[in-house]
Amino acid sequence: MFEEKISQLSLSTPPSFIRAILKTTESKDVISFAGGLPNPISFPKEQLQESTNRIIENYGSKVFQYSQTAGLVELRKYIAERLQNTQGIQVTYDDIIITTGSQQALDLIGKVLIDPDDTIILEEPGYLGAIQAFSQYRPHMCAIRLEDDGMDMNELENKLKESNAKFIYTVPNFQNPSGLTYSPEKRKMLFSLARKYNCILVEDDPYGDLRFEGTPYGYISKADPSGSILLGTFSKTVTPGMRLGFMVIKDDTLRIRINTAKEAADLHSNIFSQYILWDYLTHNDLEQHITKIRALYQRQCSTMLSSMETYFPEEMKFTRPEGGMFIWATLPENMHAIELFEKAKEKNVVFVPGNPFYIDARNANTMRLNFTNSDDEIIVEGIKRLGELIK
Repeated sequence: MFEEKISQLSLSTPPSFIRAILKTTESKDVISFAGGLPNPISFPKEQLQESTNRIIENYGSKVFQYSQTAGLVELRKYIAERLQNTQGIQVTYDDIIITTGSQQALDLIGKVLIDPDDTIILEEPGYLGAIQAFSQYRPHMCAIRLEDDGMDMNELENKLKESNAKFIYTVPNFQNPSGLTYSPEKRKMLFSLARKYNCILVEDDPYGDLRFEGTPYGYISKADPSGSILLGTFSKTVTPGMRLGFMVIKDDTLRIRINTAKEAADLHSNIFSQYILWDYLTHNDLEQHITKIRALYQRQCSTMLSSMETYFPEEMKFTRPEGGMFIWATLPENMHAIELFEKAKEKNVVFVPGNPFYIDARNANTMRLNFTNSDDEIIVEGIKRLGELIK
């Protein structure tokens, strides 16, 4: 009835492939490696209950009232202090905007920076949430191939020379979907190229705290974030249900425009959740909590990798992440992941085929596997079923 009323911008936004898959996983019989879901046993439920009671008792009606768009000052000060202490980033709470998850941050970036047909640069394969968020503003999306240690820098510079791209979007730590991490050399080159061609570097770092092997790198722009937008979230370390993320923007003009766009979208992110999170962070040891999550995910990742070595064909390739939540696997050349997905559903095991992680939605022979939301026994059984189907 209303088909002819729908805007062209809305029609250009693809539905989330993962959300469609997750609807099929509601049965307890389904083994799901599909969603990027934190393990529920990591949620600090008792401590969050204590914080909920405490903020109501201590702050009364303030926690239920409207608030400022940029977010709770105390929470923003905590984030600024933690970034200074852990990465040496020179930032104040005035540089920070609290968002309704990182996904809102991506939407705000698209809304403020993209005009139709503007060029933006993403990774290939790239985070499908970013592809979806940016698509609605109808840019020309240019995907730069990922190598084992980050973007192909020669391909990136060639594109920057010819395109006048608005921004580069990257997930440099345990990238979604590949699980890869940019090397120190690639980090320096990416930062240098972004500055050389006056291109904003958008760094999305939802998984940086989840490193369970190797040396932590932090943000690429940590020494000088003035030409970058840094994104972070508490979804992977505290709880995703609160939908609380943040943006770090040093440039006053850009931050004001982002703040105005957010004000128009939702006035402010849930202030009740912000109070709870801030109280939790100030009354508990976040680093100790994250250490437990790292140990849990390291074991689950190891279990999945060893199972893949046992049950997958020898010709299959897969990444070996040092943190994060995902493993990226490449099927034999003559096999399409979407066809395997349909057969796997019949065996009650699901994953995300590689198709939606490419801007051309190609019929890919790649797939993303999540290892954080299943226990060891389920991981082994699910990989065994997949391996039998592939063989």
